[in-house]
Amino acid sequence: MNLSRLVALIRFGWYRMMAQLGHDTGRFNVGYMYARGQGVRQDDAEAIRWYRMAAENGDLNAQGNLALMYVHGRGVDKDEAQAMHWYRLAAEQGSTSAQCNLAYLYLHGIGADQDEVRAAHWYRVAADLENPSAQSNLGVLHANGRGVSQDMVQAYMWTQLAAFQGYAQAEENLKQYAAEMTPEQVDRALRLARDWDAEASSAQARSMVADRMVEPAREA
Repeated sequence: MNLSRLVALIRFGWYRMMAQLGHDTGRFNVGYMYARGQGVRQDDAEAIRWYRMAAENGDLNAQGNLALMYVHGRGVDKDEAQAMHWYRLAAEQGSTSAQCNLAYLYLHGIGADQDEVRAAHWYRVAADLENPSAQSNLGVLHANGRGVSQDMVQAYMWTQLAAFQGYAQAEENLKQYAAEMTPEQVDRALRLARDWDAEASSAQARSMVADRMVEPAREA
């Protein structure tokens, strides 16, 4: 047995013990390892079972992964309405990946009626939490006036914020937007992006100072 397989077996045993003791983090990880076939035989039905236990108790990672299983029909019948339900629960708890996925479903009318305003809302929520995919997609919505006002300055600003984080698609979009803008508009958008980024960095620094003042939480 090679070392990586041995480590996976040990991890699975540890997470299984946590799950049996009622820890939702353990349940999520058992589900994840069944889904990936790590440390145990791959089994989508078992992955669903463990994800659901954790998701129903409010674990946002389990909710997001359960939604994805419904999207692809792995271990369950494909059900886009159920996917939207679980993504929404995770999104409401602050998962930016779930927020982006929920926005995508609304934008394309998957699992519910198409609603560009709600799509823009969830992309904006995730963008404000510095998710680069959300920032780039919010830029696209502003460029095309879908769910938000058509505004090339806002489109460039949000896309630039994604580019600051190295998001490749954002770099391509910036070139397209700049071709449709005046130099003054580009300069204004850059100033807005830098100001937003500076404020976000300042807020993050204040949060880090606060974190050092509070004793870390411990699992019961």
